[in-house]
Amino acid sequence: MILGLIPARGGSKGVPGKNRKMINGKPLIVWTIERALQSNKLDKVLVSTDSEEIAHIAEEAGAEVLMRPAELATDTASTQDVMVHALQHHPADILVLLQPTSPCRSDGLIDSCIEEFQENDYDSLATGFMCDYKEYGKNTLPRQQIEGFFYDDGNVYVIRAENILKGDRYGTKIGRKLISRYENAEIDDEYDFWLLEQILKKWEK
Repeated sequence: MILGLIPARGGSKGVPGKNRKMINGKPLIVWTIERALQSNKLDKVLVSTDSEEIAHIAEEAGAEVLMRPAELATDTASTQDVMVHALQHHPADILVLLQPTSPCRSDGLIDSCIEEFQENDYDSLATGFMCDYKEYGKNTLPRQQIEGFFYDDGNVYVIRAENILKGDRYGTKIGRKLISRYENAEIDDEYDFWLLEQILKKWEK
Protein backbone atom coordinates (compact mmCIF):
# COMPACT_ATOMS: atom_id res chain seq x y z
CA MET A 1 0.00 0.00 0.00
CA ILE A 2 1.43 3.36 -1.07
CA LEU A 3 -0.19 6.38 0.57
CA GLY A 4 0.08 9.84 -0.94
CA LEU A 5 -0.22 12.36 1.89
CA ILE A 6 -0.85 16.08 1.32
CA PRO A 7 -0.59 18.09 4.56
CA ALA A 8 -2.60 21.32 4.44
CA ARG A 9 -3.52 23.15 7.60
CA GLY A 10 -5.77 26.18 7.50
CA GLY A 11 -3.47 28.70 9.19
CA SER A 12 -0.38 30.33 7.69
CA LYS A 13 1.64 33.39 8.70
CA GLY A 14 3.69 33.87 5.52
CA VAL A 15 0.68 33.81 3.18
CA PRO A 16 -2.66 33.79 5.05
CA GLY A 17 -4.90 30.99 3.81
CA LYS A 18 -2.27 29.98 1.23
CA ASN A 19 -3.40 26.38 0.72
CA ARG A 20 -6.81 27.52 -0.50
CA LYS A 21 -5.64 30.75 -2.15
CA MET A 22 -6.22 30.91 -5.89
CA ILE A 23 -3.11 30.65 -8.06
CA ASN A 24 -3.32 30.61 -11.84
CA GLY A 25 -7.00 29.69 -11.82
CA LYS A 26 -7.29 27.11 -9.02
CA PRO A 27 -6.66 26.78 -5.27
CA LEU A 28 -3.00 26.11 -4.49
CA ILE A 29 -3.67 22.68 -2.98
CA VAL A 30 -5.51 21.50 -6.10
CA TRP A 31 -2.29 21.59 -8.15
CA THR A 32 -0.81 18.92 -5.88
CA ILE A 33 -4.01 16.89 -5.64
CA GLU A 34 -4.32 16.70 -9.44
CA ARG A 35 -0.73 15.54 -9.87
CA ALA A 36 -1.17 12.95 -7.14
CA LEU A 37 -4.33 11.57 -8.74
CA GLN A 38 -2.48 11.21 -12.05
CA SER A 39 0.03 8.87 -10.41
CA ASN A 40 -0.10 5.20 -11.36
CA LYS A 41 1.75 4.20 -8.19
CA LEU A 42 -0.24 5.85 -5.41
CA ASP A 43 -3.01 3.67 -4.01
CA LYS A 44 -4.64 6.51 -2.10
CA VAL A 45 -4.43 10.32 -2.10
CA LEU A 46 -5.14 11.73 1.35
CA VAL A 47 -5.32 15.36 2.47
CA SER A 48 -4.64 15.97 6.17
CA THR A 49 -6.19 19.22 7.36
CA ASP A 50 -7.87 21.04 10.22
CA SER A 51 -9.87 23.28 7.86
CA GLU A 52 -13.40 22.45 6.74
CA GLU A 53 -12.91 24.76 3.75
CA ILE A 54 -9.75 22.96 2.64
CA ALA A 55 -11.49 19.63 3.24
CA HIS A 56 -14.30 20.67 0.90
CA ILE A 57 -11.86 21.82 -1.79
CA ALA A 58 -9.90 18.56 -1.49
CA GLU A 59 -12.97 16.35 -1.76
CA GLU A 60 -14.23 18.33 -4.75
CA ALA A 61 -10.84 17.74 -6.40
CA GLY A 62 -11.09 13.99 -5.80
CA ALA A 63 -8.92 13.39 -2.72
CA GLU A 64 -9.85 11.68 0.52
CA VAL A 65 -9.71 13.82 3.65
CA LEU A 66 -8.47 13.15 7.18
CA MET A 67 -9.36 15.84 9.70
CA ARG A 68 -6.51 16.37 12.12
CA PRO A 69 -6.82 17.40 15.79
CA ALA A 70 -6.09 20.98 16.88
CA GLU A 71 -2.72 20.07 18.38
CA LEU A 72 -1.52 19.00 14.93
CA ALA A 73 -2.57 22.28 13.33
CA THR A 74 -0.32 24.76 15.18
CA ASP A 75 2.83 26.52 13.94
CA THR A 76 4.89 24.18 16.11
CA ALA A 77 3.22 20.92 15.04
CA SER A 78 5.71 18.71 13.22
CA THR A 79 5.29 17.03 9.86
CA GLN A 80 6.48 13.85 11.57
CA ASP A 81 3.47 13.90 13.90
CA VAL A 82 1.10 14.59 10.98
CA MET A 83 2.52 11.61 9.09
CA VAL A 84 2.15 9.32 12.11
CA HIS A 85 -1.45 10.48 12.55
CA ALA A 86 -2.18 9.70 8.89
CA LEU A 87 -0.61 6.23 9.10
CA GLN A 88 -2.55 5.41 12.26
CA HIS A 89 -5.78 6.00 10.35
CA HIS A 90 -4.62 4.79 6.92
CA PRO A 91 -1.95 2.07 7.32
CA ALA A 92 0.52 1.80 4.44
CA ASP A 93 3.92 0.36 3.55
CA ILE A 94 5.20 3.51 1.88
CA LEU A 95 4.22 7.11 2.48
CA VAL A 96 4.72 9.73 -0.23
CA LEU A 97 4.66 13.23 1.24
CA LEU A 98 3.54 15.90 -1.24
CA GLN A 99 3.57 19.45 0.07
CA PRO A 100 1.07 21.81 -1.59
CA THR A 101 3.57 24.66 -1.30
CA SER A 102 5.54 23.00 -4.12
CA PRO A 103 2.95 22.98 -6.93
CA CYS A 104 5.29 22.45 -9.91
CA ARG A 105 5.67 18.76 -10.74
CA SER A 106 6.45 17.35 -14.17
CA ASP A 107 4.49 14.47 -15.67
CA GLY A 108 5.54 11.24 -14.00
CA LEU A 109 7.70 12.85 -11.30
CA ILE A 110 5.86 11.21 -8.42
CA ASP A 111 5.98 7.76 -10.02
CA SER A 112 9.65 8.07 -10.97
CA CYS A 113 10.47 8.94 -7.34
CA ILE A 114 8.58 5.87 -6.11
CA GLU A 115 10.24 3.63 -8.70
CA GLU A 116 13.71 4.88 -7.77
CA PHE A 117 12.89 4.37 -4.08
CA GLN A 118 11.76 0.78 -4.65
CA GLU A 119 14.52 -0.20 -7.09
CA ASN A 120 17.24 0.93 -4.66
CA ASP A 121 15.48 -0.28 -1.50
CA TYR A 122 15.86 3.13 0.12
CA ASP A 123 14.58 4.03 3.56
CA SER A 124 13.69 7.49 2.26
CA LEU A 125 14.08 9.58 -0.87
CA ALA A 126 13.75 13.32 -1.39
CA THR A 127 13.77 15.60 -4.40
CA GLY A 128 16.01 18.65 -4.34
CA PHE A 129 18.98 20.50 -5.78
CA MET A 130 22.70 21.00 -5.20
CA CYS A 131 23.13 24.07 -3.02
CA ASP A 132 26.43 25.95 -3.11
CA TYR A 133 25.52 28.82 -0.79
CA LYS A 134 28.25 30.07 1.55
CA GLU A 135 28.12 32.81 4.14
CA TYR A 136 29.44 36.11 2.78
CA GLY A 137 33.03 36.71 3.80
CA LYS A 138 33.74 33.06 4.54
CA ASN A 139 34.09 31.70 1.02
CA THR A 140 37.39 31.98 -0.82
CA LEU A 141 36.63 29.68 -3.75
CA PRO A 142 35.07 30.53 -7.14
CA ARG A 143 31.44 29.38 -7.28
CA GLN A 144 32.31 26.68 -9.83
CA GLN A 145 34.71 25.07 -7.35
CA ILE A 146 32.31 24.92 -4.41
CA GLU A 147 31.34 21.29 -3.91
CA GLY A 148 27.99 22.16 -2.35
CA PHE A 149 25.46 19.79 -0.82
CA PHE A 150 22.08 18.30 -1.61
CA TYR A 151 19.18 20.39 -0.30
CA ASP A 152 15.66 18.93 -0.21
CA ASP A 153 13.18 21.25 -1.92
CA GLY A 154 9.92 20.07 -0.31
CA ASN A 155 8.46 18.68 -3.55
CA VAL A 156 8.38 14.88 -3.15
CA TYR A 157 9.40 12.66 -0.23
CA VAL A 158 9.09 8.88 -0.36
CA ILE A 159 9.47 7.25 3.06
CA ARG A 160 9.25 3.76 4.50
CA ALA A 161 6.16 3.86 6.73
CA GLU A 162 7.54 1.61 9.43
CA ASN A 163 10.40 4.06 9.97
CA ILE A 164 8.00 6.98 10.35
CA LEU A 165 6.09 5.10 13.04
CA LYS A 166 9.38 4.49 14.84
CA GLY A 167 10.13 8.23 14.81
CA ASP A 168 12.77 8.12 12.05
CA ARG A 169 11.67 9.65 8.74
CA TYR A 170 15.12 9.39 7.13
CA GLY A 171 16.55 5.97 7.87
CA THR A 172 20.09 5.03 6.94
CA LYS A 173 19.78 4.45 3.20
CA ILE A 174 18.77 7.78 1.69
CA GLY A 175 18.01 8.58 -1.94
CA ARG A 176 18.50 12.06 -3.40
CA LYS A 177 16.78 12.97 -6.66
CA LEU A 178 17.79 16.11 -8.55
CA ILE A 179 14.91 17.82 -10.36
CA SER A 180 14.47 20.97 -12.46
CA ARG A 181 14.74 24.47 -10.99
CA TYR A 182 11.08 25.05 -11.85
CA GLU A 183 10.13 22.12 -9.63
CA ASN A 184 12.44 23.32 -6.84
CA ALA A 185 10.34 26.45 -6.30
CA GLU A 186 8.16 26.52 -3.18
CA ILE A 187 5.96 29.07 -1.45
CA ASP A 188 6.89 30.64 1.88
CA ASP A 189 5.77 34.24 1.41
CA GLU A 190 3.88 36.61 -0.90
CA TYR A 191 6.85 37.03 -3.24
CA ASP A 192 7.10 33.27 -3.67
CA PHE A 193 3.39 33.17 -4.43
CA TRP A 194 3.79 35.74 -7.19
CA LEU A 195 6.86 33.94 -8.56
CA LEU A 196 5.14 30.54 -8.61
CA GLU A 197 2.19 32.05 -10.43
CA GLN A 198 4.51 33.18 -13.22
CA ILE A 199 6.16 29.74 -13.34
CA LEU A 200 2.82 27.95 -13.46
CA LYS A 201 1.63 30.15 -16.33
CA LYS A 202 4.68 29.09 -18.33
CA TRP A 203 4.43 25.49 -17.03
CA GLU A 204 0.92 25.05 -18.44
CA LYS A 205 2.07 26.19 -21.87
